[in-house]
Formats: sequence, C-alpha cells, structure tokens
Amino acid sequence: MHHVILGAGPAGVIAAETIRKHAPLDAITIVGDEREPPYSRMAIPYLLMGNVDERGTYLRKSPSHFADLKVNVLQAFVKHVDVATKTIALDKGNSIAFDTLLIATGSRPVRPPIPGIDTAGVHSCWTLDDARAIMALATKGARVLQLGAGFIGCIIMEALAARGVHLSVVEMGDRMVPRMMGPTAGGMIRDWCEAKGVEVFTGTRVEAIEAGAPLNVRLSNGKHLAADLVISAAGVKPAIGFLENSGITCLLGVLTDEHLQTNVPGIYAAGDCCEAFDKVSGKTIVSAIQPNAAEQARVAAMNMVAFARGGTPAAELKGVTQINVLDTLGLISASFGDWQGRPGGEHVELTDKAAGRHLSLQFQDDVMVGCNSVGWTEHVGVMRGLVEGQVKLGAWKETLKNDPTKLMEAYLATAQAQSDWTGAQDARRR
Repeated sequence: MHHVILGAGPAGVIAAETIRKHAPLDAITIVGDEREPPYSRMAIPYLLMGNVDERGTYLRKSPSHFADLKVNVLQAFVKHVDVATKTIALDKGNSIAFDTLLIATGSRPVRPPIPGIDTAGVHSCWTLDDARAIMALATKGARVLQLGAGFIGCIIMEALAARGVHLSVVEMGDRMVPRMMGPTAGGMIRDWCEAKGVEVFTGTRVEAIEAGAPLNVRLSNGKHLAADLVISAAGVKPAIGFLENSGITCLLGVLTDEHLQTNVPGIYAAGDCCEAFDKVSGKTIVSAIQPNAAEQARVAAMNMVAFARGGTPAAELKGVTQINVLDTLGLISASFGDWQGRPGGEHVELTDKAAGRHLSLQFQDDVMVGCNSVGWTEHVGVMRGLVEGQVKLGAWKETLKNDPTKLMEAYLATAQAQSDWTGAQDARRR
C-alpha cells in the first residue's frame, strides 16, 4: 500500500510516523513544497530572537530520521488531485499514485489588496526564506511597520521587539487580537504594548506602500510612516487551491467527518487546512493550532491504515476546541471556546486594569462555553478544562457569576464529580 501525505508540517510528519508504527511494510511519501527539511513555523519567532538556529526549527533533529523510517520526502508543488485515478499531478510534469491520501497542506498568508504590497522590503513571516529576509532588515534601530495585530502578529511582534527595532503596528480591527479577545481584553493588550514602546494604530488600514529607502507607508488616519521593513501579518487561510474541481468537498477548509475522512473514501485531511467538528460550538471549524493538528494527524493516520486493510475506522476525533494562549511582550492572555458568548447565554466580567487582569466567562445554561482572560495565568488550565469538558456546573454557575475568581474551586467540585459519575456509568455497562 502507498500512503501519500501532502504537506511536510507537524500534521504531515506525525501522520507519517503514526502510519509507519501501524503499517511497518507500507510505502509512505511526504510531499512538501519547501527545500528545507520539515520544520515548525511556530519556531520562526525563536529564530528571529536568536534563541535557536535554523536547525532548531526542524521538526526532527536527526538528518536520517525519515530515511530510517523509510519515509520518502519529496520536494514538489501539487497542481491537482485526481480522485478517479488516485493520482496527484506535480509541478514538474510527473505524477504519483496513492492508495490513501492525507491533505495536510496547512495555511498560506493572506496577501491584502494594498497598492505596493509586493514592493521590495515587504515580507510575510511564514517561511524560513521570510525569516532570513526579515533578519537581514530588522536590525537594531530599524524602523519596522507590522500590518496586523492578530494572534500570529502578536507572536511576531514579540520577536521583533527582542531585536531592538522601532516597531509600529497597524490593525484594522478596533482592538488588538480582535478574533480572540473582546474589547476590554484587546484594549488592555494595546495599552500594555504601548507602555513597552510599541506604536499601535487600531481601527486603521494601510492604504498604500510606496517604494524607496525608506518605504513610505500611507495610513487611513492620514499619517505617513517611514519604514525600513514592512511585515504583512494579516492572517492566514487554508492552502487548498489545488483541490479546485477535484470533487473533494471544501468549505473554508477541507471538510471531514469524525474519522477525518473527506467525502471521498480513502482521502483524509488534518491540520490547518482541515475543517473538523468543534464539540463546543456544535459546528465545523478550521482550528489552526498545533495541538489540534497533531491529534487530527494521529486519528487520520490510523484510519488510513485501517482503510488500506479494508477494515472499519480505527480512531475517532473527539472534537476540536478554539484554544489560544498568547504571550504578548510578557502579558499572558487566553481565549477558549465561544468567548463571544451565545444567543440567550449569560456572562460575567471582572476587570482590574491597574493590576493588568481581566476575566470574562460565557455560559449556556450551566455550562461554561467560552472565556477570555488577561493576566490570569493561574487559571488557564482550569478554564480550558471547563470549556473543553463541557462540565455541568450546577449551582456553581451562580457562584462564578458572583465571583469569577473561584474557577479552581468550581472545577474541582464539578469536573471531578462528573468524572466519577461517568466512570460509574462505564462500570455498570461493563
């Protein structure tokens, strides 16, 4: 059997290793479109900071890792997938055949339609090639303008600040991290960044970038900023353009069932390009975070092996949850589940701006379905546990509405009781 994996990121690598564990004699090919060994994009900020070298970004440190596993790693661009013939057309005119296929092609940076966005000196921060270009320009004292203050943008900002640049950040939303944080939390993150010396413009667009040394960046608020480097961090989207007209169903990402299988038997998806079911919101989502990618890859790989053997699915995805924990210049913030709340739901907020602490909890009936926090580092694990576990709080919901700081007590009282009840039910069934 030949298992083909499109994408050489964490999902692709974990899937290949899982297949090899369960199918020692099957052929495995990973197709990646970059010349470097498989590496982690999440390690690029540490490369920019100087904490690791390029080898430190590699997902597996041994040069012979994939050869030892008898996994073929092929550098090529995928042009098209033909589900009828089970073949993949590559950019060099050749093709490869598969028995099972995993689509794990990840994301690509969004390129906003701004005049001058392709000018020399404007870069994304997504690949090792990008990182090399940024390190050459983001020297101490350089004027750097970053377009975007979302989750990825804030991670990049941390690395840029460590390089000693003069940093300006422009965000279209009315606050920083608008897809992860509510107005109070996003505003507190902005205040923190400005206190650290970062110039922040929210509710502002970059209208044009004019070539030159320095670049001239025109903003929608009428300001003109000189920049030695512009970094575009306007978000990412699933890299699935090659699936157009393939017959594989795609919405925002590649749509999958609980086994990570697409609408085409034998073809699976995992990672940032995968649209899977979120047990908290009750709908399918693209959850572009590495823990979810790793679990999706494991489940998909086990089911690929089972499919190749003609058996029933071997694993099931329990669901994904929106999980984000962010370190912005030393300020820890977190967002879980439906942090914006649900229609008809209830919520409570507690804010102490002087102490740099904010907590927002969202409820549906007696379940906490989402939350935001800034500065509440001691409760991050508990918040995730309550949201992901869909723990029924009972009377503890009213306790939390009166005092949101009692999260730990609520978790210990309710999650443990729920676990004990579930265990007893399982024992009765056995």
